[in-house]
Amino acid sequence: MVRTPLTPEERERGRFLGTLLRDARGERSMTEVAAAAGVSAETLRKIETGRAPTPAFFTIAALAGALGLSLDEVAAACALDERSAAAA
Repeated sequence: MVRTPLTPEERERGRFLGTLLRDARGERSMTEVAAAAGVSAETLRKIETGRAPTPAFFTIAALAGALGLSLDEVAAACALDERSAAAA
């Protein structure tokens, strides 16, 4: 199965998600947060750096839970319309 290339908007949303997770992690180690979420540290690293800009919903939900974020907060932080309006 061939995966459709990501749009620039999808890549940008992935960068927003990575920044949000990195900021929420704060001083906690990547390994500690990944273990609490039940994902590998490499998966978290890829998401934080934007190399995995479209992680599975359950991965996002698990990371949000481990970091004390609501899914509403995650969705709002990754909304392109709000970021575009704020930049204008």
